[in-house]
Amino acid sequence: MHKQALFFLCGLLFLSCGENKLYDQFQSVENLEWSAETNFEFIVSNTDTISKRNVFINIRNNKNYEFSSLFLIAKIEFPSGYKLVDTLEYEMTNAQGKFLGQGFSDVKENKLFLRENVVLSEKGDYKFLIQQATRSINDIDGKNPLKGITDVGLSIEKVK
Repeated sequence: MHKQALFFLCGLLFLSCGENKLYDQFQSVENLEWSAETNFEFIVSNTDTISKRNVFINIRNNKNYEFSSLFLIAKIEFPSGYKLVDTLEYEMTNAQGKFLGQGFSDVKENKLFLRENVVLSEKGDYKFLIQQATRSINDIDGKNPLKGITDVGLSIEKVK
C-alpha cells in the first residue's frame, strides 16, 4: 500500500512541475559543431496577450565545450514584423572551470533567461532565432564552428 501511495505522489509531483510550461522545444546541433551562420529557429503561436511569461534559452553542452562563457545573438520577430535583437553572454563554468547546469553525465543542461516577466502583446506567431557569437582569440570572423554544444532549445513558462 505504501508503494502505491508513494508512486501516486511522485506522479502528481511530476505532473505539477510541467504545468507552467507553455512551450518547450530542442533542436540538435548537427555533428556537434555550431557554425556562426547557423540559426536555430523556433515558432511560437500566441493567443494570450495578457499573462506574464519567462522566456528561456536552453543549452545542452558536453565536455568538449572549450569556453567558460557563451555568447549568443537572440532575435525575436513579432507577428507584426517588429524585431528585437539582443547580444547575450552566459557563464558556462564556475571559477574552478566546472560546468554549470543540470545533469549527472557529461552532458549539462543550462536554462538561461532570455526575457523575464514579459507579455507577448500580439496574437499570432512569434519567431525566435538563436545564433552563437562565441569566438576564440584567433577566430574573430567566426570561421571555426563552436564545438561541444549538443542541443539548443527554447522554453516559455507562465510566471507564478
